Amino acid sequence: MNTAMLVMVAACFVAAFASGMAGFAFNLIAAGILFHWLPPQQTAPVLVLGSFLIQLGTIRAVLPAMRWAVLRPYVIGGVLGTPFGVLVLKVTSAEAITVGIGALLVVYAGYTLARIALKRAPHAFTTGPLPDAGIGFAGGVLGGIGGFSGALPAMWGDLKGLRKDEARAIFQPFIIAMQALAAIGLLAGGFFTAESAMMLLACLPALAAGAWLGVRAYGLIPAEGFRLVLLTLLLLSGLSLVL
Repeated sequence: MNTAMLVMVAACFVAAFASGMAGFAFNLIAAGILFHWLPPQQTAPVLVLGSFLIQLGTIRAVLPAMRWAVLRPYVIGGVLGTPFGVLVLKVTSAEAITVGIGALLVVYAGYTLARIALKRAPHAFTTGPLPDAGIGFAGGVLGGIGGFSGALPAMWGDLKGLRKDEARAIFQPFIIAMQALAAIGLLAGGFFTAESAMMLLACLPALAAGAWLGVRAYGLIPAEGFRLVLLTLLLLSGLSLVL
């Protein structure tokens, strides 16, 4: 097994464990590791399908809270945005994408850490379908670039003051839909190769083991403390990618 394959397997295990433990950000965690070693164009197929499998395996818990009328604007926006993301991945340099994802890591982790530190309840507000569709469009673009579709809807739900179950009932099925669409776009764009297929097969045991251990650890380790450590690492990783 070559170095690239080892790095991919290790990153998928760490990201799957963290996602199983903290319940979020598989792609952001994996990208924070992988983009120091591999170009986004090479990692995108594995990250998209890895995230799809993990989210699909845990979707049952949010099915009772799903409301299609609420979810629809996000999905419509995401469907329109995903092809643009695949196009960005195809025509943009690896360095530019790496810096962009690093900036997303900094914004996501920095915003969430600030919210936790300030201990302020979000100012709940309602929006029409158009702003929600705009967030879905931007999430679709990020999904097409490498499966990063969940970050913006998650932050948007937090800004809107949604309960945890309400927010998850939006962003988790949204992620599944966008990852499936991104996988089709990546396949059509020629990003799926024999090497990416081998990487995905090699990562499947790491994904399963990491997610299982993460879920098991959820009952043993204080989840909020683990989340703080994880967000701090994401912030530092994002800064390192930007710099």
